[in-house]
Amino acid sequence: MSQETAYIIHRAGDWSGPVGDHLALDYEARFVRRKRLETSGGGAVLLDLPQTVSLESGDAIETQSGKLIQISAAPEPLLKVTGDLVRLAWHIGNRHTPCQVAEDHLLIRDDHVLSDMLAHLGAEVSKVTAPFTPEGGAYGHGRTHGHSH
Repeated sequence: MSQETAYIIHRAGDWSGPVGDHLALDYEARFVRRKRLETSGGGAVLLDLPQTVSLESGDAIETQSGKLIQISAAPEPLLKVTGDLVRLAWHIGNRHTPCQVAEDHLLIRDDHVLSDMLAHLGAEVSKVTAPFTPEGGAYGHGRTHGHSH
């Protein structure tokens, strides 16, 4: 299996053209700087970026040969939270937990401690498997680690 290197990220909506392959990555795997990844087509790519980035579903990476590889969020174990969403979202955010917000539910990564806490707060919590695309940080796109602007 041959391996190409990718140095360029194209954000969702900022690229077009034929897709050469796909990468389905869970939430943790989409936070990357330098890593060898295996594509859904059986190829390999070394992603080698100058700094750590959060890849989002719909982004693409470009290999040195110009091939585009589209990123998608892979299904992973999550908790679906329903109830008083504003109150529950506050408690989730107060614990700096990534959260995907929908009109009628919240999604967080599967965590038994948070599940118990939310149930004690009156939430209905159920386990699901789905792609996870949480809200980005308040000070920029994707994940943020601090308050520098």
